Amino acid sequence: MSRVVVVGGGVGGLSAAALLARAGLDVTVLEAHADAGGCASTFARGGYRFEAGATLPVGFYPGGPMDTLGRALGIDWPIRYDPRVLTVHLPDGACITRRSDDARWDERRAKFGHAGERFWRWQEQTADALWDFALRLPPWPPQSARDVAAFVGMGADWLKDDWRGRMNPALALDAVRTVAAHLRGAGERLRLFVDAQLMISAQTTSAHAVALYGAAALDLPRRGPGHLPGGMGAVAQALADAVARFGGRVLYRHEAARVVLQSGRPIGVDTRDGERFIADIVLLNTTPGDAAVLLGQEATPRCPADGWGAFMVYVGVDASVVPEDAVLHHQVVAGEPLSEGNAPFISISPAWDATRAPAGRRAITISAHTRPAPWWELHRTDRVAYEARKAAYTARILTAAERALPGLRDAAEFVLTGTPVTFHRYTRRAGGWVGGFPQTSLLRFRGPRLRPGIWLVGDSIFPGQSVAATALGGIRVAHAVLETLHLGEQALQ
Repeated sequence: MSRVVVVGGGVGGLSAAALLARAGLDVTVLEAHADAGGCASTFARGGYRFEAGATLPVGFYPGGPMDTLGRALGIDWPIRYDPRVLTVHLPDGACITRRSDDARWDERRAKFGHAGERFWRWQEQTADALWDFALRLPPWPPQSARDVAAFVGMGADWLKDDWRGRMNPALALDAVRTVAAHLRGAGERLRLFVDAQLMISAQTTSAHAVALYGAAALDLPRRGPGHLPGGMGAVAQALADAVARFGGRVLYRHEAARVVLQSGRPIGVDTRDGERFIADIVLLNTTPGDAAVLLGQEATPRCPADGWGAFMVYVGVDASVVPEDAVLHHQVVAGEPLSEGNAPFISISPAWDATRAPAGRRAITISAHTRPAPWWELHRTDRVAYEARKAAYTARILTAAERALPGLRDAAEFVLTGTPVTFHRYTRRAGGWVGGFPQTSLLRFRGPRLRPGIWLVGDSIFPGQSVAATALGGIRVAHAVLETLHLGEQALQ
């Protein structure tokens, strides 16, 4: 029996681990923290349970990534749907609700006019095509002649399924041009709205986001979003339970220090506590730079120059500040650039989820893009200035959040903040880099096969960030591993 060690208990690593355990492999997951999920975990503080980073579960629609994974692993996701996915508050006073049902078209026409309708029709048609292709588990980028042949074969089948719509030169052009090419003449309001949404889902704006990926990223509110009892961490916990149910194990507070190699292949993983876990196959649910360090290679810089960190504000509030039947996700755009507290994303625990907050209270997670380097510089050289910067960012973000939740600051009984330094400590991601590579090119994805027997999973491989995408990446890697063992037919049966 092949022995597999998975380093990191994020959604991608756990998805792959559960599928490999189900196929009969000896699987051990080493998670440095006390909770599974990484950036998509849930943690307890002050009587509340807060979502650490990612807060929008998607991919639960029939045939989608989470549905496919759940059926393979026997997980019945207790997702609760609300067609009102999130509300975006723009500087001109407009409040635009993104919906998953057909009423979204009325909202778009009212707020963006007919030029906007043309944009959204392009976006949805392109997203449908790309998500259909991604669910076929294409080996992108190809890393061998066999990958090239498989990619071409999948592409041919994909084209045949809708050759009228997909044999379109414009679709091929979208692989190299940006989303901005489709926003010409659509108006400043739509441009700003799209840029704000792309910052969340593609880590860049329309002027830089490659159109194919941008269309798919903008589609997340239409890809089976909802709310899970227990918050986002319930996804990782269900996957960890599946690993155990199929005979594997998830070990918490076990931080990997290095992958042990012999003749270029893995023979084990050493932890910082001095334990060695024997392995024939190693999956690294890490960033590429952190993977290189575990393999004893140079990795400078470990965080890309255009990579983002997150400034987080976790708030426990009196429930009276949240209107009855309120939309539970908001993005407040105060201005540009869409970072450093100017466009915070707010997620509120549902009133029906008693596990997230004490009676009469609600848990709120607020996140904002920020560059990691200034935080690290102050943390090293001037702790007083570091704390002052935290206080300034907290005040700015709470002030912005009050546009969505008036009275939030007065109703807050618990406030906790986090910077990229905090994320580094919590997730072990170098520099506190989160969200994967900004999707400025389809070539930014890393190939998952690092060397014989060693694989990369997570938001750096195709199809990228979000719970749905990292789960799909985990499915893809599990399938590839089983194919190398001539067990490919067992991957998703």
